[in-house]
Formats: sequence, C-alpha cells, structure tokens
Amino acid sequence: MARTRVRNARIASLVALSAALPLLTGCGGEDAASSGTTDDTNHKPVVVVTTTWEGAFAKAAGAEDITVIVPQSVHHAPDYDPKPSDLAAVAKADFVLYAPFEPYAAKIKEAAGSKAKLVEVNLDNDPAKAGAEVVRLGGLFGTKDTAARWKTRLDGEVTKLNGELRAAWPGGKSPAVVTQVFSAWAAGLAGATTVGTYGPEPVTPAQLASLSAKKPTFVLDNAHMSTGTVLPDSGAEQVEIVNYPGEDLDLLAVYGNAAAELKKAMG
Repeated sequence: MARTRVRNARIASLVALSAALPLLTGCGGEDAASSGTTDDTNHKPVVVVTTTWEGAFAKAAGAEDITVIVPQSVHHAPDYDPKPSDLAAVAKADFVLYAPFEPYAAKIKEAAGSKAKLVEVNLDNDPAKAGAEVVRLGGLFGTKDTAARWKTRLDGEVTKLNGELRAAWPGGKSPAVVTQVFSAWAAGLAGATTVGTYGPEPVTPAQLASLSAKKPTFVLDNAHMSTGTVLPDSGAEQVEIVNYPGEDLDLLAVYGNAAAELKKAMG
C-alpha cells in the first residue's frame, strides 16, 4: 500500500507540472513580446546596393552582408555601366537598394534574374528623413532594434554638431547661404539661413544674378556634382559638401565631416 501511495503521488506531481507548463510558456512568450526585441539573429539579409550612400543606409539599418556595385572612384554614380560581376552579386541578394535617379538599378535586377526585393531608397541626409528611412529599412530587414539604436545615435550627434556650429556663427548670427539642392541638409545642420538654392542643373546667368543679389555669406556646393565656382565675384565663400560615405559605410561620419568643413569656413 505504501508503494502505491508513493507512485500515485509521483503521478499527481507530473500531472500538475504538465498543467503548469502551458502557463509558464505563455508567460515567457508575453515577456519576449514585450521586450521590444525584433531583430532576427538567425537570418542576416544579403544586401546589394548601388553606391556607398545606399550602403550606409543599409548598414545603419542593421545589414551586415553588404555589396556595393558602383566603385567609390566613380564621380557621377548614375553614369556607371554595370559589369557581369555586378549581376552575379545581385543574383545572391535578398535586397537590392537603389535611388530613383539611378536608372541602372532595375536593369541590374532584371538582367541577373534575381528574386531579390528591389527597394527604392530616399537618399536625403536631412537627419529627420535619414532617420525615418533607416527605420523603414530596418523593418524590411527584420532588424528594427538595430535601426532604432542608430537613429538615437544620429539624433544625439546632430544635436551636438548643431550646437557647435551655432557657437561658430560669424558675429553670432545665422549666416545666409545659397545651397545646391542636394546639400540643403548641411544648411539645416548649421542652423544657417537659406536664401536661395540651385541645381541639379548648372546655374544660368539669370540665376547667377538673382542668387548673387541675395548676398550670401556661403555657397554650399555638392562635391559630387560641382561645376566649379558657383557665384564668382559675389564674395561668398564656397564650401564643398560630401554626401556619399566612404568605404566604411559610416553615415554619421558624413555629418561630422560636413560640420568640420562648415566650422572651418565660419572660423
């Protein structure tokens, strides 16, 4: 009889434990969902990008396996002619990132016969737009947490640089600037007052007269599309703004480099 009672007690304990397991599992699932962890550590997306600019957005969003198609030495990326090796890289990609002004991106994917998702990227270094785009890409890649952390770093870096540039304003006043359309974000970073824009086409004689009449202190040119001195004889100092990151695909460095050039000019 004693043996029977022990055996029955063991069976009862196992039944109770089995009944409790779903509750424990349910609690664990709820904790995991509420933790905010969304990154998929089991699959790292293979990303092919047309230029280092898209590559920097992809890296900020959490991608680690990134192949850049257009060499950094190419001055005007939209003019690049894809090579067979480029098509081979695309064939293995999960995502292909391109910008709308790069006409060869769709051609690359079609020629490679890839099943990769073709993603159009809004290449704008305006901090608010860049942060939103990185977060969007993080959602596509399954790396939302990484993208969110990078956006937090971006916000902190921009706040710091903006404070430093405001402290360097000539005479303590926001400088008047004329900016190329793709360099306008740098004017915002400096807290400068934009009095005119130009591009992407070359400045016409009528634009030259109009922009010079606004008496800007600085001209923020686009280093990748520069046509030389934009407003000659206007007295404005021209500052070359670089939009494309280096081979390290560090987008934050682009903001730091622009701030350094602007501080040098204002100093």
